[in-house]
Amino acid sequence: MGRGRMPSVREQMLAGRIGTAGLFALGIAAVTPLTVVAGAVPLGFGRVEQLGTPAGYVLAALVLGLFAVGVSVMAVHVPNSGAFYSYAAAGLGRPAGVAAAGVALLAYNAIQIGLYGAFGVAAAALSTTVGGPGSWAGWALTGWAAVTVLGQLRVRMNARLLAALVAAEITVVVVADAVMLAHPAGQVVRFTALNPWLLADQRGVASLVGAITGLVGFEIPLAFAVLARDPRRHPRRAITLILAVVGVLYAGTAWAMTVVVGPQHIIATARAHLTDLFFVLPAPYLPPAAVRVAAVLFVTSLFAAMLAFHSTVARYTLTLAREGVLPGWLARTRADEVPVTAGAAQSLLAAAVIAAAIAGGWDPTVDLFFYGTVGGGLGVLILISLTAVAVARFLHHRRLGGWWRRRLAPGAAAWLLCGLTTVTVLFFDQLLGTRSPARTWAFPAGYLLAAAAGTIWARWLRRHQPHVYAVIGHGDQHHQPRPPGRHAHPPSRPGTAAGRAAAVARHGRDGTGAGSTRSGGPPADSRVRTSDHILRHSGKDDFL
Repeated sequence: MGRGRMPSVREQMLAGRIGTAGLFALGIAAVTPLTVVAGAVPLGFGRVEQLGTPAGYVLAALVLGLFAVGVSVMAVHVPNSGAFYSYAAAGLGRPAGVAAAGVALLAYNAIQIGLYGAFGVAAAALSTTVGGPGSWAGWALTGWAAVTVLGQLRVRMNARLLAALVAAEITVVVVADAVMLAHPAGQVVRFTALNPWLLADQRGVASLVGAITGLVGFEIPLAFAVLARDPRRHPRRAITLILAVVGVLYAGTAWAMTVVVGPQHIIATARAHLTDLFFVLPAPYLPPAAVRVAAVLFVTSLFAAMLAFHSTVARYTLTLAREGVLPGWLARTRADEVPVTAGAAQSLLAAAVIAAAIAGGWDPTVDLFFYGTVGGGLGVLILISLTAVAVARFLHHRRLGGWWRRRLAPGAAAWLLCGLTTVTVLFFDQLLGTRSPARTWAFPAGYLLAAAAGTIWARWLRRHQPHVYAVIGHGDQHHQPRPPGRHAHPPSRPGTAAGRAAAVARHGRDGTGAGSTRSGGPPADSRVRTSDHILRHSGKDDFL
């Protein structure tokens, strides 16, 4: 991926689809501002019992900001909807890339599906206040149906919806913060909770990990980089803006909570109001209608996050299917590049887990939401750490960017994130608040198995399907999209001779795109030659 790489057909045809504002909306919706300040921040005070929670959010934003410096440079040279998976493949080799893809799919699905538990509970609680149904299961399934339908719409349409919801969320949080800061305990504004030295213990580490987990989603604009009007600038601007906004918002809200009740009382107060602390603290100074509006927006915040993570999983799956790593039928899209079958597959998986939770009598808040999002957050932290190492290696060997963007920031981010990941795994039981070995090691073991399976699968592809292996991490540069409004092939019924012939024409004999003779698309031997050229000009391929 050199400096003079020509834009692919995909990039040229999709250019102009989405700008910085749309990318920002997709990312910050996944970060879920209101969900974090109403759900995660009280847990930092009441469950972890860490007064330095506000400082934790500041440090988390700074660490991820260092990571964003290098990954933004990487995005220019490796524009791919697979984002972190593609960066790992480019920096550490294709087996590491497929291993990262396995971790990414498991982590993002865990977060997305876990959110249905919180959505069902919050929507049911809100519904009962107006005499509506109070079943979390019914509301979770309603949310699932809405996400499934909206997931089939264009990215720009979803971005506009998410932008409206996020704007309302941020407004509510800012108003609540202003009210709390205007009514300090004892008429004195104290800055005690912003002291970073409060984090210098095991609880501080747990708080910092929780803060980074609360920022998961900031990276989502990278998965939509190929849809940006300017792939070189818009994703970088969106990520920087997301980290700046949520870093200030989360740290500011957590600090405001300590101001309104006093630093010496915040832990006890949070312990007594783990689920409604954000609403209880400003309530005496706000009209009841404002508190009800905030409760409604809390539900829409969860919905926005579910939709954003659904879209992210679908795009990861789409990229992997186009490259042949996953079955080719998952690569089906409409003319406007909506991942039809990948989105449907994610929805089916979510439906299966929700059904299992209902049948098994799971606690939707603890078993589905808490374990799903915290476990998924660990996976994203592992993924980010692996990507940080890949980015540092990629930029160092290619001498891309200046000293700060090529060496210092990426290297520091890699060391910090890898160290934090190690500590997180070692103290994961404290983060979960459980002594059960099965629950403690379920997610770490799951990610290890996913990474191992990805590595084994990549090596199998290298031996048995080298034409697929050769384009791992480069799928968006080889895929030829059909022109908007036109079908690449006449519709055929699946299962018929015509349908089978059409499938072979679209996906090749193995269903992965190998041997494709699609009009305007390169045959398999051309893909191998092109990929061999990439390998010869991109340094050593397999670090792992």
